[in-house]
Amino acid sequence: QVHLVESGGGLAQAGGSLTLSCAASLRSFSVAVMGWFRRAPGKEREFVAGISRNGSTTAYADSVKDRFTVSRDNAKNTVNLQMDALKPEDSAVYYCAAAYGTLNGLKYGGDYWGQGTQVTVSS
Repeated sequence: QVHLVESGGGLAQAGGSLTLSCAASLRSFSVAVMGWFRRAPGKEREFVAGISRNGSTTAYADSVKDRFTVSRDNAKNTVNLQMDALKPEDSAVYYCAAAYGTLNGLKYGGDYWGQGTQVTVSS
């Protein structure tokens, strides 16, 4: 059974930072591409960031590029999202996702999802 558990959400001020973590109980974690999505109230879920199996390739939504950094530790089965220079529009529920396809394919959705963690950025 697959479990993805996010942590690290909370309240931050605009310009501040938060780090989200996702712990995966996932068979063959090292062969899964991992990523983060978010859903703000009244909006569609959107891709935020993704990382390849060995961590050598990353992808970001234009809205977070140069502010967010995704990383993974295959020894610990974890993936992190470092969020800097936060903006109120970053407020959303953030979801960890895993997929056994390609990084490009992950942008359209994962095979497995976490329950989500709330991020709220005040102005």
